[in-house]
Amino acid sequence: MEKFRKLTSIVAPLDRANVDTDQIIPKQFLKRIERTGFGEFAFFDWRYLEDGVLNPDFILNEDRYRGANILAGGRNFGSGSSREHAPWALMEMGYKAIISTSFADIFRNNCMQNGLLPVILEEAEVDTIMARALRGTGYKVTVDLDSQTVKDDLGLNANFDIDPFRKNSLMAGLDDVGVTMEFSKEIDMYEGRQKKRW
Repeated sequence: MEKFRKLTSIVAPLDRANVDTDQIIPKQFLKRIERTGFGEFAFFDWRYLEDGVLNPDFILNEDRYRGANILAGGRNFGSGSSREHAPWALMEMGYKAIISTSFADIFRNNCMQNGLLPVILEEAEVDTIMARALRGTGYKVTVDLDSQTVKDDLGLNANFDIDPFRKNSLMAGLDDVGVTMEFSKEIDMYEGRQKKRW
């Protein structure tokens, strides 16, 4: 997992509430067991027309949002099923942080487990970010995990909360397996004692 510390990027706005995991990565694309290969199918029903051509009316297809690493979404982002493929698909699209007023709990945990930072801000702050991203070209914010802030060059200075364990894991680039392996010496000692005992 990549370390997450500080990110400055264009913001891609997806001003829709209740974006669920089946919209993020539809069920027909869940046949792979690897963590890769899902990005091209993210938001499939919105992103493509019936003939497979990119939908010019879907906002994330607009040229001005290409290369964005931060996604701003509506409330209750990531609701629906618990599929971990959703953050995998978003990360393959290039997103490293998502800003919203609320996330579904399982989706939020899946994001942090995979190195994708979900940032919860106040509604007025998200509205400001969304409006500025929709209005301008090249609107950027800086997400600083260490200081737990989101800032732009237009006066926005927002704070967000995050569980200290998840914060440390993201900054160190450790998923749950990585955290466990930091105790490999203790694990080896325990296993050695168990072998002698049994």
